[in-house]
Amino acid sequence: MNNFAYSRAHTVTDAIQQINSHGHSQFIAGGTNVVDLLKYFITSADALVDINPIEEHHSIEEMEDGGVRIGALVTNADTAYHPLIGQRYPLLAKAILAGASPQIRNMATNGGNLLQRTRCYYFYDANAPCNKREPGSGCSAIDGYNRIMAILGTSEQCIAVFPSDMCVALAALDAQINISGPYADHTIPLVDFHRLPGDTPHLDNNLQPGEIITSIDLPAQGFSRNYSYLKLRDRNSYAFALVSVATGLELEGDVIRDVRIALGGVAHKPWRVPEAEDFLRGKTASRENFGAAADIILRGATGFMHNNFKIELAKRAIIRNSMMALHPETQLPGAQPSL
Repeated sequence: MNNFAYSRAHTVTDAIQQINSHGHSQFIAGGTNVVDLLKYFITSADALVDINPIEEHHSIEEMEDGGVRIGALVTNADTAYHPLIGQRYPLLAKAILAGASPQIRNMATNGGNLLQRTRCYYFYDANAPCNKREPGSGCSAIDGYNRIMAILGTSEQCIAVFPSDMCVALAALDAQINISGPYADHTIPLVDFHRLPGDTPHLDNNLQPGEIITSIDLPAQGFSRNYSYLKLRDRNSYAFALVSVATGLELEGDVIRDVRIALGGVAHKPWRVPEAEDFLRGKTASRENFGAAADIILRGATGFMHNNFKIELAKRAIIRNSMMALHPETQLPGAQPSL
């Protein structure tokens, strides 16, 4: 049994005070990841602080600068089906709906999605060495069965991947993460929120102890006319991505005026390479140019025996998804086009 205290917080200040009053405590909202981690004894907590009663984090609202603020406690489902998101950020809606099952999306919150942990086989096996679970114990995946593991940004300490679909779209949209803490409120760009493993694979992100995510800000530019999210997986439902790609384009005729490309399933964080986007700006939207951008994005990619195929798969996915973004209205829900 995991024995823990349970309490509810009704304000951000209350939540921060409670989380800092226990030696080892965690926030809980939807609980779709942390409860599993507790049940499998992957993590533990002396206390769980329920933050669902914080009312101001359950809304989605327009901001004065034309962007949209999404509350951290809004569920994934309510976010994907919200009119503002569907109309102005369909890339985000499509990415969310590609993840998990309807039941989980109805429970999982946006803040929790940002904080979910890897689904590496060895991380979830308490009997296997894992530097993410127990620093210094070793990485079983490097010489083990590593089909789903990373090909970019890896280290000798860890080759796990970050599993979120939502965050891949948020990276492409240049989202900002708003955070409150015991000392000050601050904002972190989504692309800087998650960490590469380096020598500290047990640190998934740059959220500091005692801090809480309050909301996510989306800029006014939502790429609502030309966008696509492609998720390639072993089965078509309830499976994490082998490779996923979020693409947003702003076109003038067939010329690319602005572009964002983010990858999931390939690294310890959503993967964006600004150099590839710079290369595409001002060029014709063509398979050849998207292929050249894919080569830039995948520069330095390294496979680990069982996942070598992901390098070529990622290149084809980038090209295919970028071409799909030219005509998003022709995409069918749930369709998995050939590469």
